[in-house]
Amino acid sequence: MRHAMCMRGHRIVVLAAALSLGLVSAAPAQQAAEPAPVKIGIITFLTGPAAAPFGIPGRNGAEVIIEALNAGKVPAPYNQVGLGGAKIEAKYVDEAGSTAQVVTEYRNLVQRDKVDVVVGFVSSGSCLAVAPVADELQALTVFDVCGTTRIFEEKPRKYIFRVNPHATMDNVAAARYVLNKLKTVNTYSGINQNYAWGQDSWRDFTLAMKNLAPQATADKVLFPKLFAGEFGAEISALLTSNAQVIHSSFYDGDLEAFIYQGGARGLLSRTPIVFTTGETSLYRVGAKLPDGVMIGARGPHALMAHQGPLNSWLWQAYTDRFSMPPVYPAYHMAQSLFGLKAAWEKAQAKKGGARPTTDEVIAAFEGIEVVTPSTTVRLAIGKGHQGVSDTAYGTYRFNKSEGKPELFDIVRYPAECVNPPADMDSVAWLEGGMKGAKCD
Repeated sequence: MRHAMCMRGHRIVVLAAALSLGLVSAAPAQQAAEPAPVKIGIITFLTGPAAAPFGIPGRNGAEVIIEALNAGKVPAPYNQVGLGGAKIEAKYVDEAGSTAQVVTEYRNLVQRDKVDVVVGFVSSGSCLAVAPVADELQALTVFDVCGTTRIFEEKPRKYIFRVNPHATMDNVAAARYVLNKLKTVNTYSGINQNYAWGQDSWRDFTLAMKNLAPQATADKVLFPKLFAGEFGAEISALLTSNAQVIHSSFYDGDLEAFIYQGGARGLLSRTPIVFTTGETSLYRVGAKLPDGVMIGARGPHALMAHQGPLNSWLWQAYTDRFSMPPVYPAYHMAQSLFGLKAAWEKAQAKKGGARPTTDEVIAAFEGIEVVTPSTTVRLAIGKGHQGVSDTAYGTYRFNKSEGKPELFDIVRYPAECVNPPADMDSVAWLEGGMKGAKCD
């Protein structure tokens, strides 16, 4: 009897041990069911003059979107967790510094940190420096804010995508809006930063004006250095100009410095001006920006966004968290991340739910159509790597009773009205008379 009880006790111990081992052995299986995270390196300005108006809103947008994606709380069509069910791990890196430093940070993300994708870059100089390195490292990279047309027009790029449209759209639309507002323009001036973005922007604006207002000529053409911060001489020159409108693609701290300095000397009230990136400054400068300034947002973003559930969600989630509405760099980040998500999940679905390779994501990304908070983007040019969309411009006024900026006289331009066709580079299209443009 005692022997039987001992044996029974032994069996209980053995069974308990077996169950314990079973539970232990089951744990790795359960953990294995959780997909490995997708590592994304995000590079933007976190310090310096471009941080507050551009880099920080972009990073803030990324934080809001990635946290919501990982929780499965983004509205359709992006309500699946993370990327194809795999949660996102983001590492944020500062873009401030020389282009050589930016390239080093990019290499570190790819080679040391082993990220799956890099998203970012505000400066066109950064994008031009990183582009050949992305090809060299065969690293999937989504350019975010930078707008130079040269990325895909100088050379096809397998590993780079840019969901956000480029500078040609911004400046053709600026020319159209100036003429919509002023009707007749015979002279115009420009002040743009002396590097790729400013040079490309002025080139495209002047070529568009030659098509739309062939009688108009350029008067003062000014190219101060990037991040100059002080524009006394340039403002004096513009005050002596007889131009009927001033064009500027200034961004970052230079834009806000020019607004404060030009406003104090009466330039912005004296001469109509169109700021192609002006939307980023509205909540920061407020009433310091005179009513009547023409404003672009590098797409139909923020106050000019098409309304829908995705835009309402982003606007509310961002505002609740940061006590300020999102400006267009946050929308550009949204376009980049949602474009990546759409391509990743398209590739994964084609693979029967298995995790896609870089080449499979690239194949799915090419030519994709992306639903974004503000509009729908088609990767229709740059051999399917460059996005085009509609865009909008508006005119500024400060609502004193509510203490907030507003845009009125908003005009929208279809993608086919302001972007080159797939078979032509921007300059060739502009110099050829913008043939095929459809603006109805």
